Amino acid sequence: MRILANQAPALRLQAVDDPWPTLRWAVLIAATAACAVLGAFWTAPGSMTMAAMMVAIFAASVVSSVAGFAFSAIAGAMVFHLVANPIQAVQIMIVCSIANQAAMTWSLRRAVEWRTLSLFLAGGALGLPLGVALLLHADHAAYTAALGVFLVCYGTWMLVRPPITLRRQHPAFDLAVGVLGGITGGAAGFPGAAVTIWCGCKGWDKSRQRALFQPFILLMQVAALVAISVARPAHGYAVGLDAADLLCIPASLLGTALGMMLFQRLSDTQFTRAVNLLLIVSGISYVA
Repeated sequence: MRILANQAPALRLQAVDDPWPTLRWAVLIAATAACAVLGAFWTAPGSMTMAAMMVAIFAASVVSSVAGFAFSAIAGAMVFHLVANPIQAVQIMIVCSIANQAAMTWSLRRAVEWRTLSLFLAGGALGLPLGVALLLHADHAAYTAALGVFLVCYGTWMLVRPPITLRRQHPAFDLAVGVLGGITGGAAGFPGAAVTIWCGCKGWDKSRQRALFQPFILLMQVAALVAISVARPAHGYAVGLDAADLLCIPASLLGTALGMMLFQRLSDTQFTRAVNLLLIVSGISYVA
């Protein structure tokens, strides 16, 4: 991937010839197959939980990486039914999402506007503790349902009307949106909801949008994982992930690679529609 410098500030990505595409795909497929075999021996006899988990993670990665967000929302519709402890489920999704976001952010690294991103990150740092507190103390079903209803309504509304571009874009708004992203990141493993919506309202092209919300999601999820791990001992939970849960990462990266191929084929208009559709899907997953 490379950046076309003559298209600033609306930076665009252009795919270039990859010198080792076959090797890359072979490594991802082989690693996924190996982890599937290990998972079969790791889980209890007759249990399909690990296999089902890997399928869910792969499918969510393909769909979410087309627009660059909503992995946790899509995966959550399946993972929360496979893992009894919601805190463990959020951690599993965060770990896999971190792997996905790291791969996607790397491909966008030269387009990242760090000065603009810093405002969102500052807001995220303020909102994250509140989000983690909600996860540990509040009724998970109640606040995720409220988030789901909002996403369904907003995504549907945006699909049936022309795109909105806000004229007033004060930096304070970026900070406030970052706070909302920190809250949803800690509470539901979904820091990209507010930030993705806000970037769409700025009138940016698809690559510039992703160059902002992609690293935001990545850094917020790393921070959320650390915050949850630090806070859990005080609430009587065991710290850390089960090593078997890490077997889902190759399937997650394989799905991300496939989704990024599809992203390159989208126009800005198609990307906007994909974002709104994923917002609706995300909302439904939280309401269901």
